[in-house]
Amino acid sequence: MRGYARRGFSFFISHFTQRPVIVSIPSTPLHFTPFSHFRFWVSGKTRFLSEKTRFSSSSLQVMGLQSESVDGVSLEWPAKKVRDTFIKYFEGKNHAFWKSSPVVPVNDPTLLFANAGMNQFKPIFLGNVDPNSPLSELKRACNTQKCIRAGGKHNDLDDVYGLPANQIYATYFGGDEKAGLVADTEAKEIWLNYLPPERVLPFGCKDNFWEMGDTGPCGPCTEIHFDRIGNRDAASLVNNDDPTCIEIWNLVFIQFNRETDGSLKSLPAKHVDTGMGFERLTSILQNKMSNYDTDVFMPLFDAIQQATGARTYSGKVGDDDVDKVDMAYRVVADHIRTLSFAIADGACPGNEGREYVLRRILRRAVRYGNEVLNAKEGFFNGLVPTLVNLMDDIFPELKQHEKHIKDVIAAEETSFGKTLLKGIEKFKKAAQEVDGKTLTGQDAFLLWDSYGFPLDLTQLMAEERGLTVDTKGFIDAMAEARERSRSAQNKQAGGAITMDANAMALLYNNQVPTTDDSSKYIWFKDHDSTIRAVYTGSEFLESAEAGQEIGVVLESTSFYAEQGGQIFDTGSIDGPHGSFKVSNVQAFGGFVLHIGSSETGRLSVGDKVTCKVDYNRRQLIAPNHTCTHMLNFALREVLGTHVDQKGSIVLPEKLRYDFSHGKPVQSEELRKIESIVNEQIKAELDVYAKEAKLTDAKRVNGLRAVFGEIYPDPVRIVSIGKKVEDLLADPEKEEWSQYSAELCGGTHISNTKEAKAFALLSEEGIAKGIRRVTAVTSDIALEAFKSACSLEQEVIDASNIEASLLEKKVAALRSSVDAASIPTAKKSDIRLKISLLQDQVRNAQKRLAAENRQKVVEIASERAEAAVAEGKTFCISRVDVGVDASAVKILKEAIQEVIQEKKIPIMVFSVDESANKAIVYAGVPGKDNKCEGLEVSEWLTVALGPLKGKGGKGKGGLAQGQGTDASNVEEAIKLAVNFASMKLNC
Repeated sequence: MRGYARRGFSFFISHFTQRPVIVSIPSTPLHFTPFSHFRFWVSGKTRFLSEKTRFSSSSLQVMGLQSESVDGVSLEWPAKKVRDTFIKYFEGKNHAFWKSSPVVPVNDPTLLFANAGMNQFKPIFLGNVDPNSPLSELKRACNTQKCIRAGGKHNDLDDVYGLPANQIYATYFGGDEKAGLVADTEAKEIWLNYLPPERVLPFGCKDNFWEMGDTGPCGPCTEIHFDRIGNRDAASLVNNDDPTCIEIWNLVFIQFNRETDGSLKSLPAKHVDTGMGFERLTSILQNKMSNYDTDVFMPLFDAIQQATGARTYSGKVGDDDVDKVDMAYRVVADHIRTLSFAIADGACPGNEGREYVLRRILRRAVRYGNEVLNAKEGFFNGLVPTLVNLMDDIFPELKQHEKHIKDVIAAEETSFGKTLLKGIEKFKKAAQEVDGKTLTGQDAFLLWDSYGFPLDLTQLMAEERGLTVDTKGFIDAMAEARERSRSAQNKQAGGAITMDANAMALLYNNQVPTTDDSSKYIWFKDHDSTIRAVYTGSEFLESAEAGQEIGVVLESTSFYAEQGGQIFDTGSIDGPHGSFKVSNVQAFGGFVLHIGSSETGRLSVGDKVTCKVDYNRRQLIAPNHTCTHMLNFALREVLGTHVDQKGSIVLPEKLRYDFSHGKPVQSEELRKIESIVNEQIKAELDVYAKEAKLTDAKRVNGLRAVFGEIYPDPVRIVSIGKKVEDLLADPEKEEWSQYSAELCGGTHISNTKEAKAFALLSEEGIAKGIRRVTAVTSDIALEAFKSACSLEQEVIDASNIEASLLEKKVAALRSSVDAASIPTAKKSDIRLKISLLQDQVRNAQKRLAAENRQKVVEIASERAEAAVAEGKTFCISRVDVGVDASAVKILKEAIQEVIQEKKIPIMVFSVDESANKAIVYAGVPGKDNKCEGLEVSEWLTVALGPLKGKGGKGKGGLAQGQGTDASNVEEAIKLAVNFASMKLNC
């Protein structure tokens, strides 16, 4: 990174940040807040600092925007003016304004949330930006970027434009011998041109080596810190978490990439990423000691006061905030911002990953509102309109999704109300089990992790009981959980060769052109090309022998590289000296890498080769992709225009589609969605594709695009049933909303009839507000419908089966339907028919039970009368009515009835010879289990002996048991007769 100005490097400078305005919440385990950034290209570090100096000393006084007020006091620098001035200043320096990306990262699994303004520019830093993307054209840019950060020195819920020079401190990277990183003496020397030595301070990796996450672009940084107090030596307060001496601007010299193994790899292109704290800067310009005392937050505080009736916000912090009310104001206001931005950008509170983080944030805010501000249940979502009015001018997506944001938060508030009660009970139990006066850190962590109790509120509840909380144990438990989460997040799928920034830089430096892949849209034709590079994943080779796994870069290709959810093509590349099996195709910064292994001979750089795509496989993929477009259209037609794509996978055997929707899709809705797609297939609509300027494409009414995705320019439009030229000729025509039109670079069928059929196989929820459907097309779909018809007919035929066999048939049908790959709407229909059969079974069972009961009563009564006539005082009979629970119930009721009528002991046997089991039920008059000398449980035990069974002790004069060897039932009856005769002397 040394000497960039002299060597003519360009710097990508990250803009000023609307940072996480977090004014120091003590013991806060996790905190998130949205903030923003600005970026611009300049040519060298010295130029950057001088422009910054001009900006800081004069530019903010140039633009006289209308003043606003806080607490009735007119503001010279309202928040809107601060933001607008910064953006307009750099736009005036030829910096293009670049819209904020969503806080939910697109195609970046290394981040839970966008945590810095540079995230969306990461492909530029890594050197793998698509050359057709608008990003590749950026030289100078500025923007205000929404971000959410977790932890770290920038998150302080405690809280440069014409700023007093004697209150400014600069820090620079002092080096790290262990990491092999030298001190940034160049930055130090430049700062010494502007500040005295005592205010230019070195720091190590912890404070002055910036990283966006566990992996990704990173580098040493230099920072500007501002002493809010002034007229003192504040050097010892810099980077020391003191709210009176704060960082307001950070310049990161992006020159490394942190690899998954923790190592640092030098990047071929060097950049500067700089971020400025929006709320911090605003507070300084408005002469406030806290970010929360500005017009960025005061409207939210007013809304909170009106919603809760709490005392007015007074800006107290720490011990001065005795009742914790000011803290609660800050937490609630901060968290409604975080949640609203995240939900507007497609995230939802849930149970995993970023969704779980958001759920904890929401619950923390609700707890503060309820416990400290005495807010009523449901108050939190009522703050959304105030936030929207405050920020929708710069972030219009808040207004667009206002109702959705409110609905999601309201549902979570209701759900948390139930969880809260469980959490309170858990706390009470933990407090009762305390050994001594300290609640364990593990218990506190469980309350935080599972029930949304922030540590400071757990401490408050503990204090009320005269207890303390093991804070260190809590921090340790949280650290362990974070490490487990980090380890899971960093697990990488192995096997595929990838190209990093250095590999791509070597190709660029060796004048290797990016791959022309325009032939991927040509079908059933071999494509001739030339090998430009052979790559092993770690080095480039001149040639590769058979059996060696490599990646091949061609001058041009007909293979489709995986992107946009569509799986890659496979096939082979044949050359004059050998052949290469292509098993994976990926794109890196415009270079298409064909991954696989040499099957025969040798492949060398410069060889003339022929690309042979497996078009039979692509013919399975293409209808799935086209039907994904039709599915997208049908979902919005049936469910509403709120439906947005959240992800998709297009494979040869199926397609999977994730979308936003707040509740399960009903069977009838699924049937309509499926029908719309099949109607378009039957209509034999032509599928059109054409490139257009991105600005022209986005004007087309009803055109669909993935939110947050960066598309190339020109971009490809895929339209079903209407020519792209027609759409572009009159883009705002209302009629176009009735057609499927999307921005897409995938491979498609030429007419919808090629899809043959479309079947929706499943629908499920994968996160709060996110649903997933899986579908199939072509012959697989036809087979699914055929299987459904066959199963349905089998169910219809089963209705004619005799009752004794129907129960087993119904169970078999249920299993068959559960396992069947058939349309999910049809599956629901068949299950309904099976449930009717089950009703038929139940009715038959009820009739049979009634008949059997009557049968047992009649036989037992006859035997009892006969016994009495013979002078006996007991009765034993066998009536085979089964051995299941219903049979036991029948015997019990029958015996009770006969005993009540005949007043003598009775025993009944029931046998199931096919199962070789028997049940025995015995009863005696009275409630003491004994009639004269006959004790009912002893009698039962004797009868069960030959049956290899056992029974109960008896209750209320009744006892039952079961035997596992019914072959000896006659012997059992004989023994029971002899035992009763002996005991009763008859």
